Amino acid sequence: MRQPAVRLLWLSQVPYAELLALQERWLRRLQAEPGTEAGALLLCEPAGPVYTAGLRGGLTSEEATRLRALGADVRAIGRGGLATFHGPGQLLCHPVLDLRPLGLRLRAHVAALEACAVRLCELQGLPGARARPPPYTGVWLGERKICAIGVRCGRHITSHGLALNCSTDLTWFEHIVPCGLVGTGVTSLSKELQRHVTVDEVIPRFLEAFKETYNCTLISEDSPS
Repeated sequence: MRQPAVRLLWLSQVPYAELLALQERWLRRLQAEPGTEAGALLLCEPAGPVYTAGLRGGLTSEEATRLRALGADVRAIGRGGLATFHGPGQLLCHPVLDLRPLGLRLRAHVAALEACAVRLCELQGLPGARARPPPYTGVWLGERKICAIGVRCGRHITSHGLALNCSTDLTWFEHIVPCGLVGTGVTSLSKELQRHVTVDEVIPRFLEAFKETYNCTLISEDSPS
């Protein structure tokens, strides 16, 4: 059986707002003709610090003001989960997918994202990476979270996705309770491997993991559409 084709768009280092704008264009494209194509895999490295609050909140107006005073952008967005941080040194992956051509349901999609991050960690030399049972999401090394996951799905079409710390400045997480999880920490590939790991370094291995996990082909596009 022919594998579904997913468009690949690597935006390099861009403001978070650009990723959201491209995500919105792909959402409208898939919603206009549902079931006709699998969608797109949007990848970027955020150009600046931004805190995001999901559908369950996670930041009061006072906290948002305090975070903006640090020089960060603060946004309320439509994904699941609570507050987290995005910034330079982090791989952001937003699959805007119609799950029907891929034969997936929402929970399987979330599990597939976790599997991609686990596989990437394994390929980077971290075999201890694991997803944890609900209500937890994301990928962990012990009690340290290396990859956050928050998605949205409407009429079988997904948006948002995962954020994996490669060489992220982890001190930004100290100003919030990441994902509302008290008593847990955050980590990065660079911290765990004791060397500088760039987003560019991990992209090929992440794409390998994505194709394997989603059983799809990836078609590169030179410019957003």
